[in-house]
Amino acid sequence: MVETRAYPPSEGFAAQANVGADAYADAAADPIAFWEDAARRLDWATPWDAPHEWEPPVRGDDGELSVPAARWFVGGRLNVAYNCVDRHVEAGRGQKVALHFEGEPGDRTSVTYADLQRRVARAANGLIALGIQPGDRVVVYLPVLVETVVIALACARIGAVHSLVFGGFSAEALRFRVEDTGAKLLVTTDGQYRRGAAVEVKSAADEAVEGLAHVEHVLVVRRTGQDVPWRGGRDVWWHDVVDTASDVHEPQAFDAEHPLFIIYTSGTTGRPKGLVHTGGGYLAHASWAHWAHFDAKPDDVHWCTADLAWVTAHTYEIYGPLSNGLTQVIYEGTPDTPHRERHLEIIERYGVTVYYTAPTLIRTFMTWFGDTLPAGHDLSSLRLLGTVGEAINPAAWVWFRDAFGRGELPVVDTWWQSETGAAMIAPLPGATTLKPGSASVPLPGIDAAVVDEEGREVAPGRSGTLVVRRPWPGMARTVWGDPRRYRDSYWAQYAGRGEHGGFYVAGDGATVDADGYVWILGRLDDVLNVSGHRMSTIEIESALVAHPSVGEAGVAAVDDPVTGHAVAAFVVASGAGDVAPDALRAHVAHEIGPIAKPRHLVVVPELPKTRSGKILRRLLAQLWEAERDRRAGRDPHPLGDTTSLQNPWAVEQIAAVLADA
Repeated sequence: MVETRAYPPSEGFAAQANVGADAYADAAADPIAFWEDAARRLDWATPWDAPHEWEPPVRGDDGELSVPAARWFVGGRLNVAYNCVDRHVEAGRGQKVALHFEGEPGDRTSVTYADLQRRVARAANGLIALGIQPGDRVVVYLPVLVETVVIALACARIGAVHSLVFGGFSAEALRFRVEDTGAKLLVTTDGQYRRGAAVEVKSAADEAVEGLAHVEHVLVVRRTGQDVPWRGGRDVWWHDVVDTASDVHEPQAFDAEHPLFIIYTSGTTGRPKGLVHTGGGYLAHASWAHWAHFDAKPDDVHWCTADLAWVTAHTYEIYGPLSNGLTQVIYEGTPDTPHRERHLEIIERYGVTVYYTAPTLIRTFMTWFGDTLPAGHDLSSLRLLGTVGEAINPAAWVWFRDAFGRGELPVVDTWWQSETGAAMIAPLPGATTLKPGSASVPLPGIDAAVVDEEGREVAPGRSGTLVVRRPWPGMARTVWGDPRRYRDSYWAQYAGRGEHGGFYVAGDGATVDADGYVWILGRLDDVLNVSGHRMSTIEIESALVAHPSVGEAGVAAVDDPVTGHAVAAFVVASGAGDVAPDALRAHVAHEIGPIAKPRHLVVVPELPKTRSGKILRRLLAQLWEAERDRRAGRDPHPLGDTTSLQNPWAVEQIAAVLADA
C-alpha cells in the first residue's frame, strides 16, 4: 500500500474553512475543554455540572473485569429535537428548506424548518396518544421518507428511544430487534418502492410482531396505497393518529445521558448487538464533526446517500446536518432506478454542494461510466465530496475526485463505526493534505492509534490493531441488555492499558505511515495468512481495482491444505476490456508481491454488499466453500443470516458462476 499522491488544501478553501490546523494543538492541550466547547454549540436547558466521568474496566479480587462506564456533560439537560428544529425556527430561519425529499417514483416535496417543526410536534403528540412515554422503545421499519426523519425526531422530542431498521430486512431480522428492545410501538408502511416496483411490507411487519405482548400498536404510513392485512385495536394509520394531532408541542429537556437511540450491528456474524447512544454526548460529537470535517456552511445542500437505518444516516442525515441548520436531500430509491444517471440528476436538481457516499457506489459508478461521467448534467454546485463505509481504494478515490470533483474538490474519507457515533479519523478539508486511500489522521479530540498485542504503538509501515485510547462523547455507552458483551467486545483486550485505564478496540487492522496517516486494512478477521504471510483483503483489492479491466473486487481467504489460506478474488469487470486472469495475477504480483497472487479468480456480475456499502467477504468464502463441498459430495454449511444484504440476488448469481466454472 504505497501511495505517493498527495493533495494539499487549496488556498481558497483553506481561507474560508470552519476549522484550521490549530484545532489539533488546542484539542491535544486540553481535550475535555475542547469537547466542552463543542457541546456549547448546542442549546442546553440546564448546564452540566461536570464535563466528563470515566470508570475504566478494572479487574476485581475475584478476577472479574468490571464493565466500563462513560458519562459526558454530567447533570446537563437538553432536548435533541429542539436543537435540530425549534431553535432554527426561533432564530428566524423557519422558511429555510430542511429536507428536499425525492421518492423513487419521482414524487418530490420540500419541507421547511417551520414545517418540520409542525410535523415533529404532531408526531410527538401522536406518540403520546399511543401511550409512548420517556424511555419507551419505538422500532421504525421504514424506507427513506420524510416520515422516517419526523418519527425519529419525535421520539427524541418526548424522550422515547428509537431503533431504526432497514426497510428491506426480513421479518425474522425485524422481529429480533423488536423483541430485543421490548418495543411498545412498531412504525412501518403499507408498502415500499424498490427498483420500480411497489412491494407490500405490512405482512412482514405483522409476522415480526406476532405474539409479542409488549407491542401495543403498529403505526402504518400509507406509501404505496396497497391493500394490507389489518388488526383492529393494534394497527393504526399515520394519517389518523399523526396528521390529525395538534402541531403544538412543548419539548421537555432530558438528562445528557438519557438514551437517544439503539442501533444494531449487522446480523451476518452472530447475534446483532444493540448499541446505545445517549443524547448529550452523541449530539455534541455528531454536530461538531459534521460542521468541522464537512466544513458545513449555512447555504450548503448536503446529501448523505445512506439508508436512514444506517448509523451514517443517523449522524450525517438526521442529527448532524439538522443540528447545524442545513438543507439536505433524502432519496428513497436505488442509484439505477429508473436509470444509472439518477444520482447525477438529483445533484443537479437540488444544487447539492456536499455529496457523501460509499466506496462501493463509487466503484459501481466507475464500472457504469468509465473515465468520465455522462454528458448533460451540471454538477458545478458540488464543493466537497465524502466517502464512508469501508476503506476506499486509491484508484476509486482519484476517480471520484476527477469525475465528480472536477479534479479539484477535497474528498473527505471518514473512518468511524456504529460504536463511535460519529467520525473519528477524517481530514479537516481546510487544513489536512489528502492522501488517496487514507482517512488521514484522528480528528481533534480523538486519540486513535495503531498498537501491537502489548498496546504499544507500532512503527510506521507495520500493521496492528486500531484502538481509541481516550473516551470521547459520541461513544456507545453499552450493548442494550448485555453490558458484559459491551465490555468483552470492545474493552477487555486492552483493559488497564494507557493513562485512561483501557483502550477501545475497533476490530479493524491498520497501519500508520511516516506522516502519521492511518491506513485501514479491513476487519482483523479479514486478514489472510498465506504460507505465514499476513495480508489484508483491502490491500489485494486495491491492487485489483487499480487494473483498468476491474471495476470492483472482493477478496476472501479460503482454506488450502498446503498454504493455510489461498487468495480467492471475485472481480466485477469495468467494461474497459476483458478480464484476463493471468494478467490480473501478474498485476497483483507486481503491485504487492508473488505471495499475494489470487489462487482463484472469479468474474461475477455483482459483489454481495450490506446496505452500508460493505462487501461481505465472509459470504464470498462461504459460497466458494459451499461449491467445493457440493463437488465433493458433501452437504454445504448454511450461509447464515443474509438479511443485511442490499442485493441478495448477488448470492445466487455468484453461486451460479462458481457452479459453471
